Amino acid sequence: MIEQESLMLKRSISKNPNKKLNLLVVGGGYVGLTMAVCFADIGCNVVCVDKQKAKINSLSKGKVTIFEKDLDRLLVKNLKSKRLQFKLLANSGDIENSDIIMIAVGTPFDDKLDGYNQRDIYSVAKEIARFINKYTVIVIKSTVEVGTCDKVEQIIKETNPKADIEVVSIPEFLREGSGVYDFFNPERIIVGTGSQRAKEIIKELHKPLQKKKLVYTTRRSSEIIKCASNAFLATKVHFINEMADFCEEVGGNVYEVAYGMGLDKRIGREFLKPGPGYGGGCFPKDAKALASLGKRVGANFNLIECVICANGNRIKGFGQKILRCVKNIKKPKVAFLGLAFKSGTDDCRCSPAVDIVLGLINKGLKVCVYDPAAMKNAKTILKSRVFYAKDEYEAAKGADIIVIGTEWKQFKSLDWQKMGRFVRNKFIFDMRNIVDKQETLKHGFECYKIGC
Repeated sequence: MIEQESLMLKRSISKNPNKKLNLLVVGGGYVGLTMAVCFADIGCNVVCVDKQKAKINSLSKGKVTIFEKDLDRLLVKNLKSKRLQFKLLANSGDIENSDIIMIAVGTPFDDKLDGYNQRDIYSVAKEIARFINKYTVIVIKSTVEVGTCDKVEQIIKETNPKADIEVVSIPEFLREGSGVYDFFNPERIIVGTGSQRAKEIIKELHKPLQKKKLVYTTRRSSEIIKCASNAFLATKVHFINEMADFCEEVGGNVYEVAYGMGLDKRIGREFLKPGPGYGGGCFPKDAKALASLGKRVGANFNLIECVICANGNRIKGFGQKILRCVKNIKKPKVAFLGLAFKSGTDDCRCSPAVDIVLGLINKGLKVCVYDPAAMKNAKTILKSRVFYAKDEYEAAKGADIIVIGTEWKQFKSLDWQKMGRFVRNKFIFDMRNIVDKQETLKHGFECYKIGC
């Protein structure tokens, strides 16, 4: 039966080889927007819907709502080509005409639920079910708990028993700041399905990217892979952070240690860069969710739980180090450069930099902040509790300590002679190890770096 379905699908494609797949993307956040724009760029007819009116209006005019390299250019290009549309709501025709419906709504960690809040996913499943009238592949792109695809399939079937659908898990592995690059150069595309018919559709969807291998798994394995990957990387980040602390105590250089470790292909060089702790919208959320689910099913993740706790302590510890640096200064002022959780993005979710700033102002310190991309998002968290500078040099006026919170390229080449004219005390706390220490010494600064 499976082989017959596959042959039928191949015949239908061969009869109309120029037919473009119709893709409906539900969710215009980081993942949904990037997917919508990039799939349009490789030839799909894409409709992207989101419930935020301001976002849809902006995107429809060709104005991106997130900071992501090359996304603005591709957005304008594909709006002009008419392959890409943005709508506040999906009408019945959009759903009926779709070959693939990709669900990419947010699944934030909910402390009350002790796991992902998947309410929006289930709501979308119920809504689209009413209008499905032909074979349709439902792709779950959101990061979800194990068994979510089963639940979505159940909801659709209960709402519309005649719905001819396959629910497929295809987790995203986009790195913020290089999401467009990652889409066109995927290391792997995990496809969780046991249906040959669905495999053919997914293969057609990714045809321009098929120089890279599609990896087929069961749906549940696919759902696990995303969380497992992020939890492992979070563990790797924390390991090198602890190694940096050790190097400081015994006189080693963490970069030499990381380089030597990374040459071992079993370890690899990626994510062996010390800093104030991991952050962003994925690592903290996915590590917590995996640990929580493990407890519920009786498979405790002791290692991951330790990493989560230790990462939080590290962020607090960096705040305490800054406080010790200014403890003898009356009414100290901090110039804090960088608020995004990493460079290349405006995302401040679970940003170690923002958490440290909050800790400092809670201790009564005056903090002036600057970030080249994340000021708008930071303001939603920090409100009016800090001063916002127009650039690095304005932030440094009257400062007793300059803190590098995010590894933006422009912070690597600051004019330290100019900086010296603005500050009150010449001290640098480089949490990202990007500053040229010898250059700062030339201009009378004392510079603290991590693990070296």
